Amino acid sequence: MKLTIARAKEWMLTFNQRIQEEKDHLTELDQAIGDGDHGLNMARGFQEVVKKIEPTNYDTLDALFKDVAMTLISKVGGASGPLYGTAFLRLSTALKAESEANREKFVEGLKAALDGIKARGKAHRGDKTMVDVWEPVVDYVQSQSTIHLSQLNELAKEKMEETKDLEAKMGRASYLGKRSIGTIDPGAASSYLLFASLADCFQKGEMD
Repeated sequence: MKLTIARAKEWMLTFNQRIQEEKDHLTELDQAIGDGDHGLNMARGFQEVVKKIEPTNYDTLDALFKDVAMTLISKVGGASGPLYGTAFLRLSTALKAESEANREKFVEGLKAALDGIKARGKAHRGDKTMVDVWEPVVDYVQSQSTIHLSQLNELAKEKMEETKDLEAKMGRASYLGKRSIGTIDPGAASSYLLFASLADCFQKGEMD
C-alpha cells in the first residue's frame, strides 16, 4: 500500500472527524493540567484544514500537507498549532514533488515530522508530551519492513495511556509538578487520534 493523495486527504478528514468527536474529552484533559483549550483549538484548526483541502485538487503530497501546515499555524492558538503545523510542514518537505509515497518515503516523512516537533517544542520522550506517542511510533515504523497498521494503532494508544503516569516536564503542566501525574497528556491524546485515523484509512492493513 502507498500513501496516495486521495488517502492522505482521507487521513486528514478522518482525523478531523475524530477530533470533533473527542473535542470535549481533549478539553477536559487540558483543563486538568494545561490551558484548557487543546480540544477547542484542535477542533477549530482541523475544521479549517478540511475547508481548505477538501475542495482542492492536488498534484503532489507536499502541496496538500503544506496547506495543512500553514492552515494550522495561522488558525490554531496555543502550542498545538505551531507543533502540528511544524510536523506537517516537515512531512511536506520530505515528500516534495511526490504524488504518492511508499513505506520508505512515508517513514522518512514521519521521522522529519518528529524531528520538527522536538526542535520546536524542545521536548524529549518522558516529558509527558506528544513526543511520547510520536517517538515510539516513528521508532516502530523505522524498524519494520512492513508496517502493520493495527500494531501501530495499538502502540500509539498504549503510549498515550502511559503518559498518565508521567510527571510533566514541559509547558504549563510542568508547573503542577507531581500533581500532573494521573492525567493523560492532551497532546499525546490527539497524537493517538492522528495515528488511529491513519490506521483507519489503511483499514488496519499493512503498508509495504
